[in-house]
Amino acid sequence: MTGFNFADAWEVAADAVPDREALIVVGQRRLTYGALEERANRLAQHLSSYGIGPGDHVALYLENCTEYVEAMLAAYKLRAVSINVNHRYVEGELRYLLDNSDSVAVITQPSLASTVAAVVPSLPAVRWVLTVGPEYEAALAAASPDRPEVERSGDDRYILYTGGTTGLPKGVEWRQADAFFACMGGGDPSRLSGAVTRPEELRDRIVETPLTYLPLAPMMHAAAQWTSFAWFFAGSRVVLMAGALDPDAVWRSVAAERVNLITVVGDAVARPLLDAWDRAGGYDASSLFSFSNGGAPMAPATRSRIFATLPHVMVVDGFGSSEAGTQGAMRVAAGEGSSVSSLVRFDRPTKPTIVVDVDGAEVVPGSGVVGQVLAGGHLPVGYYNDPERTAATFVDRDDGRWLITGDMATVGADGAIELLGRGSGAINTGGEKVFPEEVESVLKAHPAVYDCLVVGVEDDRWGSAVTAVVQPVAGTSVTLDDLAAHCKATLAGYKAPKHLAVVDAIVRSPSGKADYRWARSAALAALGEPSASGQTS
Repeated sequence: MTGFNFADAWEVAADAVPDREALIVVGQRRLTYGALEERANRLAQHLSSYGIGPGDHVALYLENCTEYVEAMLAAYKLRAVSINVNHRYVEGELRYLLDNSDSVAVITQPSLASTVAAVVPSLPAVRWVLTVGPEYEAALAAASPDRPEVERSGDDRYILYTGGTTGLPKGVEWRQADAFFACMGGGDPSRLSGAVTRPEELRDRIVETPLTYLPLAPMMHAAAQWTSFAWFFAGSRVVLMAGALDPDAVWRSVAAERVNLITVVGDAVARPLLDAWDRAGGYDASSLFSFSNGGAPMAPATRSRIFATLPHVMVVDGFGSSEAGTQGAMRVAAGEGSSVSSLVRFDRPTKPTIVVDVDGAEVVPGSGVVGQVLAGGHLPVGYYNDPERTAATFVDRDDGRWLITGDMATVGADGAIELLGRGSGAINTGGEKVFPEEVESVLKAHPAVYDCLVVGVEDDRWGSAVTAVVQPVAGTSVTLDDLAAHCKATLAGYKAPKHLAVVDAIVRSPSGKADYRWARSAALAALGEPSASGQTS
């Protein structure tokens, strides 16, 4: 094994525990490490027969399936690069991403094949398409099960496309050796034991008793890719759910597969799970000991519901981004709760992380100064095909290269970083800054609020007025006065919403991330029809 390379790390596990179950896609297929290794080898040999090799980009336009993981592994084995594509993309979005990523091949599924067929003629770089199903299985059957003889290295690339709700998707380009540590735990998926220091140590990190991990995110999302591969490298089991979120099916799978760890993406996934539990009167979740969150904020009120439902679990709020990897986590056990207005607070960063003021000086702990978060250590090369964005986001300081994450935070007296929200989403109202995530976390604690987003809209008096876009709990109603009073009980008055837009459902990305462009449009549409009381809906 040369350097920290994904394919090499996978093969260490596959050789060590070939008969151990590795991947289960509920309702579709179960694969051992040996079977997954063979299918990935066969696909790699097939890709190679079409001239795909080092540096080539293979787009994966797929929903969750075993073929998604097989394709990622096959690409890495050839030193090629898998490109994650949002399976909800329509023609224009798909054409943009395939073109921007310089993809030369696409692996897709029957339900999406017509969209691929519509855009490929306008993309001369795309020279090959493979569709999951009979065509895919025939290709594997005809290919050799032998591993490709390719000398790999930690410099091989890993690209993750991110964004789309605040602009065009952008590809974050990593060296695999850096992503191995920053994104995938460095041989320590729980991030409690410490990362390995030499590739030879990976064999010793394969657990004797495998854990079972269930990520509730599509594999095209970092939250699923990073955590799944971290557990693969440790020889554990990964369970994936196919199709749209079915909360009852999730709980049945937790019971049937004896799931130990589960990861959600914010309230958009956690709340439906808890609602399903309540409707059913509970499920067997005795095997579960960790309930993690990443990729989107989870309100303290939701965390409290998790403890009430599953008092035996640890709740872990992860903090990071596609550009930074995993930066830290807040681990909370039942009885250790936090106030309803709190956001993520972590005192044990998993990589160098600092908060700096407007002059670039580190914020003094306990000073109350709000600054921007910088991440150091293992970082990406930059944004693929975008040197200008790369130069603006990755900066050099006297102490090395750092990423401007876009997050704003303060530093507590004990040195813990207290996150406030994204600087780009901050609302400047009457000269004061309001971070939407902070207001959202409080609003979600209101018994009539099921989900919400907070945005700023232009206002003659305030410059920008805090506006709540709210999906009420079924059978309830909300008023602006009630929600404003609820916020003022725990927040400064200027943070309370001045307008309210009531919607049937909050729109989020497939992975549960907030779509603030949609929320602002919904708010503006609602403001066109104010009621006599001043509430808009």
